[in-house]
Amino acid sequence: MLRINAQAFTFEAANPRHEHEWIVWKDTKLPDDTILMPGVVSHCLHLVEHPELVAQRIERFAAIVGRERVVACNDCGFATSAAGDEVHPDVAWAKLEAMTEGAAIASRRLWGRSA
Repeated sequence: MLRINAQAFTFEAANPRHEHEWIVWKDTKLPDDTILMPGVVSHCLHLVEHPELVAQRIERFAAIVGRERVVACNDCGFATSAAGDEVHPDVAWAKLEAMTEGAAIASRRLWGRSA
């Protein structure tokens, strides 16, 4: 993946099958201008993440690559396949709200100011 000439990398980081993989970034040397965009809310769980959990996920990556190089996003949309098992729109909006609130919490802690 790192051989791709890209400014940012987005990847699943909230999906229970992949959340543990954050550790690989501790031993990975990224170019100084590369941004990580970890998914901090999952598309495969229909439960809404708590904003504190979202903040912790953001802070985990910021501790590795620096606060200015992390942009929170969702894992990969809110549908797991074309089989019609999409996350209900009300749940998807609630997940985005949790992501917004979690990012604000992380921003306050990482930057020392209100988001």
